[in-house]
Amino acid sequence: MASTGPILLAEDDDNDVFLLRRAFDKAGLADRLIVVRDGQEAIWYLNGQGAYADRNAHPWPEVLLLDLKMPRMDGFDVLKWLQRRRRSLQPLLVVVHTSSKLDTDLQRAFELGADAYWLKPLHFADLVRSVRALGERLREPPKRPAYTSARWVEERL
Repeated sequence: MASTGPILLAEDDDNDVFLLRRAFDKAGLADRLIVVRDGQEAIWYLNGQGAYADRNAHPWPEVLLLDLKMPRMDGFDVLKWLQRRRRSLQPLLVVVHTSSKLDTDLQRAFELGADAYWLKPLHFADLVRSVRALGERLREPPKRPAYTSARWVEERL
């Protein structure tokens, strides 16, 4: 049975938000996408604070799609926040979506608990394929694989 929880996107770049919205639309997941503009707002949403206090209107997300380089609070800070609270939080699949090809960023993201590391694709069709794969993954039982030492990891779902 397919899951129906929201997918929280933490992304500050308007162009990336536009492309992701289109990709989610093509993958049939547009109605599940919720956008916040930086790491601080992502934490407010996850914590149910302020404008996000009503969990009926702002339910716990099933997936966090997280950019690393954002103003105010970056993706690494969000990963650290989640890591400190992982045991007390509901399940959450964390997918880093970034343009950073640095091995250190990839390794650090996984060490801080990311489940997947997607490089922002150069082609829209690649993004749609990744989003469709995420949709398929959400239809399967949850799993947390061991860290892989592959140089470039599109996803570790």
